[in-house]
Amino acid sequence: MSGQSNRLSWVDTAKGISIVLVVMMHSAYGVGEETGGTGILHWIIGFATPFRMPEFFLISGLFLSQVIDRDWKRYADRRVVHYFYFYFLWAFLQILFKVALGTGDPVTAASYMAWAIIEPYGVLWFIYMLAVFAASTKLLHDAKVPRIIVIGAAAILQMAPVVTGSYIIDQFAEYFVYFYVGYAFAPTIFKVVDWALDHTLLAILGVIAWGLIDAALVFSPGYEVQPKHMVMGLAELPGLHLILAVSGSITLCVTAGLISKLPFMNWLRWLGAHSIVVYLSFSIPMAMTRVILMKLGIIESTSVLSIIVMLVALTAPLVLYAAIQFTGWGKFLFERPAWAHIPGTPGSRSYVKTAQQAPAE
Repeated sequence: MSGQSNRLSWVDTAKGISIVLVVMMHSAYGVGEETGGTGILHWIIGFATPFRMPEFFLISGLFLSQVIDRDWKRYADRRVVHYFYFYFLWAFLQILFKVALGTGDPVTAASYMAWAIIEPYGVLWFIYMLAVFAASTKLLHDAKVPRIIVIGAAAILQMAPVVTGSYIIDQFAEYFVYFYVGYAFAPTIFKVVDWALDHTLLAILGVIAWGLIDAALVFSPGYEVQPKHMVMGLAELPGLHLILAVSGSITLCVTAGLISKLPFMNWLRWLGAHSIVVYLSFSIPMAMTRVILMKLGIIESTSVLSIIVMLVALTAPLVLYAAIQFTGWGKFLFERPAWAHIPGTPGSRSYVKTAQQAPAE
């Protein structure tokens, strides 16, 4: 396997781990809220709390340097419009099913749809913020703001108790630093993972050591594993939280690199390569499964309920994706159609028409 293939392999594996952790958290906390109890998934998510979302953002910034110098039209089409298309499509679908049809209240559903334009809706906030982060990074790049200044300011925002009531502002303050670190330090991160792949034993020992430190700080005095929330111990402290998040994100990249060498873990790499499919569509089957299981009342264990809900939430989107690929119907759900591209950019109708009309060399 070439170096580039290895690189893409571990990045996809890291995305696979990330999407599993995201679905695990929502499944565990959703069930926990219903049962009032905690299960094994709550403890796993508790351990991963410092780096669970930071790692997703850091990975999303890794390849930004390859496109940051493009003109705004092409850049915005791939890094802004791309995410906004999927965000608005799936926000509409979720509000339609959960609110308009689920509660029979079209007026409330309409208000949710209107607010979704300026306030990220539900679990889709991550997709929305990727577009915001990509646009912000391009603006800072074009303005030639030194990276060290951006990272310093972003770190201060993350450590500061920014609570404005605006979800966009609050989430920007909380997570932009990780996206930008992924962009700014991509070469270093790739070198660290390459080193780990060449020094497997030392890398494994390093991952274990970091895991013990993370666990000790997360589950230090003051921690609480609650049904729908995790209160960390010392890991909650500003500054320390940031350090754990960045180091944990890089450690997860190293772990993904090690795992990607194992042929029987190819499923995780494939899952990561299709992580947006799961992220966009897991919440509806997750909620339906949870409601059905709670109404049946056959299973009382929070652990078992959470695991079942998580497995359904992970597999249902893949079944939907496979059905779409087989029938050819509904591809717009996971593939951006030509009309949703900025005119003149790759994938747009005008670009395809121009390419078709160009004389063959």
